[in-house]
Amino acid sequence: MNVRFGRRPKGFTLVELLVVIAIIGVMVGLLLPAVQAAREAARRMSCGNNVKQIGLGLHNYHAAYDRLPMHAGGTRASGIGPDFDNRHNLSWLVGILPFIEQQALWERISAPLAVNRDNSVRIPPFPAMGPNPWNENYQPWLTQVPGYRCPSDPIEKLANSLAFNNYSACTGDALYEQHHGGVWEDGNPSGDPNWGAEAGSRWARGVFRARHWSRFRDITDGLSNTIAAGENVVYNLSREITGVGLIGGDGGSGMEFQPANTWMTPVFIDALRPRFWTATANLDTPPQHGRGRRWVNASPQFTCFLTINPPNSYNVMAHHNSRGLYSASSRHQGGVHVLMADGGVKFVTDSIEAGNQATIPFGAGNQQPGQISPFGLWGSLGTKNAKETLDPNW
Repeated sequence: MNVRFGRRPKGFTLVELLVVIAIIGVMVGLLLPAVQAAREAARRMSCGNNVKQIGLGLHNYHAAYDRLPMHAGGTRASGIGPDFDNRHNLSWLVGILPFIEQQALWERISAPLAVNRDNSVRIPPFPAMGPNPWNENYQPWLTQVPGYRCPSDPIEKLANSLAFNNYSACTGDALYEQHHGGVWEDGNPSGDPNWGAEAGSRWARGVFRARHWSRFRDITDGLSNTIAAGENVVYNLSREITGVGLIGGDGGSGMEFQPANTWMTPVFIDALRPRFWTATANLDTPPQHGRGRRWVNASPQFTCFLTINPPNSYNVMAHHNSRGLYSASSRHQGGVHVLMADGGVKFVTDSIEAGNQATIPFGAGNQQPGQISPFGLWGSLGTKNAKETLDPNW
């Protein structure tokens, strides 16, 4: 008797297919974080390259002019009005444009521009070096410089809004009157005995000082021991302590007489989300008032930071466009890039030793000038001539 056996049909069973799908799912779950980490590592490296290029721009500028670009520089016109007068409010990022392969943009800024942002004819034209840095009708101020943006910071500007920046100048470890450097908007120095151009120089402890020239010879602590610039996040319209400033008070009882950690309380910081201000904190919240929202504006809230609070700490200001505690910050995990005055780039962690945060920052008679920084290693890296001794392995 012949018995025939049927052939086994080709293909997968449902159980086999489910097993394969499960294995693929596990592999994707394991690989996805690694891919994301690799992408962020690439973005962080690209950001470091941006900082390096800015450093080269600063050195090339210094080689050409024997000085660094002035922060809060520019021109004062004949009093026609803010549309025709930048009032010495242009940031350091304007001056280095020709030295970071942005010659075309520099030429538009440095010559009178007779067109509006829609290319319509403008009579009279904008002046050489442009109008005030918040003018949204002036094309150069709307132009995004790619090298001024960190690839890890995702927020994009609108077509007709001012362009952004992720890199700021370091002005040291003293906040007192750092927003104007003792010089009026017309370029004339003030003779005030406390905060004027000469008297205020005792608090100008960083590489950059508003409305004053700086030179490498001024950095007696050594170029490799002194921070010239670093990162800042761009305000994303949330209440992040790194992106928007708390208005901390002004006048004789104002913030310059308060310890640096005064605002680290549940009154101001959300206890459940410590990277955010509380819902009742008094913030400077208009979109164009946040950190990094005006690359051309020399106001500290846009293009400066201090080495007082450690990286990724909060920002507190006396009022809009004024002095304050402005921290370095980034979208990278755990720290920020900084540019040393010698052109070197370092990644500084949020946990860097920052001294006694209960100390009142330098200025307004709170500290004697010439002392070492009370803000530890972080503060010492921000000073140019305080003669602190630094650990070579920091």
